[in-house]
Amino acid sequence: MSPVFSHGSLRLYLLSLLAEGPKHGYELIQSLSERFGGTYSPSAGTIYPRLGKLEEEGLVTKESDGRKTVYSITDAGRRELEERRGDLDAIELELTDSVRRLADEVRIGVTDAMRSLKADLASAARQATQAASGAPSVSTEEPDLRTRSRIALHDADTVIAQFRQQLRSDLRGQVETGALTDATVRQLRDDLDRVRNGIRATFGTTTE
Repeated sequence: MSPVFSHGSLRLYLLSLLAEGPKHGYELIQSLSERFGGTYSPSAGTIYPRLGKLEEEGLVTKESDGRKTVYSITDAGRRELEERRGDLDAIELELTDSVRRLADEVRIGVTDAMRSLKADLASAARQATQAASGAPSVSTEEPDLRTRSRIALHDADTVIAQFRQQLRSDLRGQVETGALTDATVRQLRDDLDRVRNGIRATFGTTTE
């Protein structure tokens, strides 16, 4: 995934990493992961196509080092970095915001998972106590349904968080070109309302 970078930002940031010294693809992935505290790690399918594009533009070169391909920035690449120093500073600020946002989402996800786990353990403990005392037990089907619902909720939270990250990246890319308008925001609101109503329709109940 690449939702934490707006359009064109990752390309420039890769150049800045190579300006620190030659690196192979895995080292670049590791460097990005470290800068995000492990909350974001780009895939090889994200990194290598951009490196290939940078090579085509003459901004980086590559050479084989055993079984690895090492990339180095060229003089042209350094000139572009210098010319776009302001853009790079803006990307650093953007990354600071992204790291904070991703960390918040991770904390929320962990907190929700712990709450669900505690509820499941409490339910299991009550059933065990009832079984040991010979007291009438509630149907085992309902707790199972609740457990599955909690797991589904956690999965839904993950899907929503990923969608938010990806869409936010798309919108930021449009800001750079001045293409984001009120009409886009209205369209977004209408589409999200339709999606929400469609999801609510699957609940089998009427809600206001």
